[in-house]
Amino acid sequence: MAASTPLQSTLRPSDTFTSPHSTTFPFLNLRAQFEGMHDEVISAVLKVLDRQEFILGSEVQAFESEVAQSIGARFAIGCASGSDALLLALLALKVGVGDEVITTPFTFVATAGAIARVGAKPVFVDIEPQSFNIDPDQIARTTTKRTKAIIPVHLFGLCADMDSIAAIASRLELPLIEDAAQAIGAKYKGDHVGTLGSLACFSFFPSKNLGGAGDGGMLTTDDANLAARLRLLRVHGSDRKYHYSVLGVNSRLDALQAAILRVKLKHLPTWTEGRRYKAALYRRLFKEHGLEAFVQLPSEFAHRYHVYNQFVIRCRERDELRAFLGDRGIPTEIYYPTPLHLQPAFDYLGYRPGDFPHSEAASHEALALPIYPELSNEQQTAVVSHIAAFYTT
Repeated sequence: MAASTPLQSTLRPSDTFTSPHSTTFPFLNLRAQFEGMHDEVISAVLKVLDRQEFILGSEVQAFESEVAQSIGARFAIGCASGSDALLLALLALKVGVGDEVITTPFTFVATAGAIARVGAKPVFVDIEPQSFNIDPDQIARTTTKRTKAIIPVHLFGLCADMDSIAAIASRLELPLIEDAAQAIGAKYKGDHVGTLGSLACFSFFPSKNLGGAGDGGMLTTDDANLAARLRLLRVHGSDRKYHYSVLGVNSRLDALQAAILRVKLKHLPTWTEGRRYKAALYRRLFKEHGLEAFVQLPSEFAHRYHVYNQFVIRCRERDELRAFLGDRGIPTEIYYPTPLHLQPAFDYLGYRPGDFPHSEAASHEALALPIYPELSNEQQTAVVSHIAAFYTT
């Protein structure tokens, strides 16, 4: 899933990079975001504390309704994390031992980890090099009689090629689970992610475009039966107190997180446009420096509204460039340094180096640059100027 990342697991709002060569600034400035809504967030939290209603309840119900309305889904079901959202989706679809689920190896571990957790087999398919997203042509060649679902990941905030993927899923009568952990607000032909498959999974990890004050997740669907099953599964499978009709898990969205996220949801459209503006500025700066021969910028596609959870370039001598930038106070991150098919946790699947060449190439070439609405134009100029210095001097 595109869900958390190596950096995100230890990220703090105050993480900064120091250097004698440039101004210090963080890869992600959560403190600056919070300062713009301090009083509103504190008020929302205090209301929950006054009510002493912490688990699910009216605050979570209101947030679920607001998310569903904002993306055009019939139902939204809050849970404890984006990782749990993936697990719950598979449980709701009764995916289990002996089943196969197709996904990408170029994503966060939670996507394939959830498949393995329910006893099914993750079956990897390589990515398109231009989008970093799963290649639909290879999905069609990988399905078997055991395939039970397909999980495309809308990586870095860009929607996958959903027409092609949905056509395969429809032809084979397979459920489609959107991993939209990094892509809330993204659109495909005018429709929001979260409405393009059987189920969709979102993460509210703090570094996401809509991030909470800790872990949180959500599922969306238009299927009333799936929605009811998800609500059951997230509370141990209990339909009434001390009665369990199925075996579920404990994965409830806290009311405190819901209260904070309700405040932030109102700002999400403005933040999204801020990220898109920053992406456009990067493009202009890279062009002005004549870096096209050295750096490949994130691709944009007609009818896909990119929300830039990350601004990921592909570049020559990636690791050397990153060290050069770090020495000059420019923060960067790598998503993802080792694709999942080469991770020790998935050795049992039998994949080898070279099996997914586009994913492996991306793991050696991809570099994420800072991008968030509060990032200043001067900071972006410094980022690109130092990249130009590395390649042209």
